[in-house]
Amino acid sequence: MREDTRTRIQEIALRLFIEQGYEATSLREIAEELGVTKAALYYHFKTKDDIVASLVEQRQQQLEELLAWLKTQPKTPETRRELVHRYADTMLGSSHHKVAHFLERNQTALRDHPTLTRIREVMLEMVGELSAGDDALEVRLARSMALFSLHASKWFTQNEDLDEREVHEAALKVALRLLEP
Repeated sequence: MREDTRTRIQEIALRLFIEQGYEATSLREIAEELGVTKAALYYHFKTKDDIVASLVEQRQQQLEELLAWLKTQPKTPETRRELVHRYADTMLGSSHHKVAHFLERNQTALRDHPTLTRIREVMLEMVGELSAGDDALEVRLARSMALFSLHASKWFTQNEDLDEREVHEAALKVALRLLEP
């Protein structure tokens, strides 16, 4: 029951943060939408920052695990392809798109949030691991864009009536082409 309530708080908070903005949404509004007292909400989350951290901690963990794996692998085309497949799979069928939308809409308010700062650091490190230091700039840029193209596919197709799997497969093809320019 506790996890159901926690999940429901996260869902409502995420929706309100997207609709109204992070700064304009209060814990009181989240509690009212949930139909509980503010004190009941405090049992699960003391602050809005705690809610944000809970929304992105799974993504942070996924990225940390991918980076740890990547660091143990040789810098080969096969490793880069495997990383792109693994990275894309973390985005499929999850709430990642909604969380990313929330983060994109609230960049200023969340710019210095510690969990998000760590995610940015991990992403930059992961992108750095995709190339060798002597690779040409255009090669390094293309490889970094491979990961970001997976995110872009969600934005560019959001108003189209497409199956998530169809978008996933198309984005994966584009990302894999960018890996070896």
